[in-house]
Amino acid sequence: MISVDEALTRCLALVQPLATEQVPLARANGRYMPGPAHASRDQPPFAASAMDGYAVQGDPVPGARFTVVGEAGAGHGWHGRLGQLQALRIFTGAPLPDGATRVIIQEDVTREGDIITVQPGADAAPHIRPAGQDFRAGDSLSPRRISPNDLALLAAMNHTTVRVTRRPIVALIATGDELVMPGETPGPDQIIASNSFAIKALCEDAGAELRLLPIARDSVPALTTVFDLARGADLIVTTGGASVGDHDLVAQVATGLGLDRAFWKIAMRPGKPLMAGRMGEAAMLGLPGNPVSAIVCAHLFLLPMIRALLGMPQTELAPQPRRAVLAADVGPTGPRTHYMRAALTPTDALPQITPFDRQDSSLLSVLAAADALLIRPSGDGPRRAGEVVSYLPL
Repeated sequence: MISVDEALTRCLALVQPLATEQVPLARANGRYMPGPAHASRDQPPFAASAMDGYAVQGDPVPGARFTVVGEAGAGHGWHGRLGQLQALRIFTGAPLPDGATRVIIQEDVTREGDIITVQPGADAAPHIRPAGQDFRAGDSLSPRRISPNDLALLAAMNHTTVRVTRRPIVALIATGDELVMPGETPGPDQIIASNSFAIKALCEDAGAELRLLPIARDSVPALTTVFDLARGADLIVTTGGASVGDHDLVAQVATGLGLDRAFWKIAMRPGKPLMAGRMGEAAMLGLPGNPVSAIVCAHLFLLPMIRALLGMPQTELAPQPRRAVLAADVGPTGPRTHYMRAALTPTDALPQITPFDRQDSSLLSVLAAADALLIRPSGDGPRRAGEVVSYLPL
């Protein structure tokens, strides 16, 4: 068995960043932008009023009087030059006229005809948004997965399209005679396939395109047929059948189809029977069949592989452990790293973390109740409540 860190290193060595494509801004949400995007203009492109009021010169005192000589609104500037003792009626977002140095908010003046008078206690702030206050031409948005807020910024930078990494295509194959799809009537020895739906959602949330293939039955012809349906994928993911039992045929069939295996079995709980390698143009990851094992391994290995295919920085590929205070005593771990389903309780300092009593890798109800994986390193001794430990958020 190899360590979790070594297994992740070998998994990431199987994938390389995919090609990029140009997509319309309206379809870029959630896509990964591997290079910076640069602004082609200043924002705002001119000094603008930040309030509704009157643009004037200087720093007028209460009682000062000005003659209103025009009006400016958003999208409709006034193109004269403002002189002393002149004022321009101005609205939020309108360009500031030449000669103006301040906007007096409308609540701080009285107006009679074309004359305004500054009232006592008037706000002394200038209420002007300088040109380029938000960003300047040439400023950049760094590589990232594009969020709705980023879309607004890219649009303001005057981008109509954005270059993003092609979505990784993940082909997902559940294996086993014991499985039927939700909605079907299971036989007396069958269960409902559940892993695929969590893994599909995880992959899509990470930015991949997921192809959910038919369940592969436990026979060489059935597995061969479903593997053939995975052609064209960047990453082939199987669940179940990667162990060493007489009916665990995934490794055998995959090897016959050209799998160059990078490793099999890792020192972790849950998830010992993990397999990875290359099958022609695609990477392959064989997840365990137990639901919790498959989903935990997807967090630890599958999602980092998708991030690597998207071209994300090395420092952002692996899930980043956080710190919490142990809320209950736990025993020693033994020779494998243990990822224990746990619940977090917020506090003013570090959160408290409580592992669930039941940790069997078939218990989806416990996984659904968990919001963290408590990390117990291999060979770690017993730990007492109050000690600081590491965890991964779920």
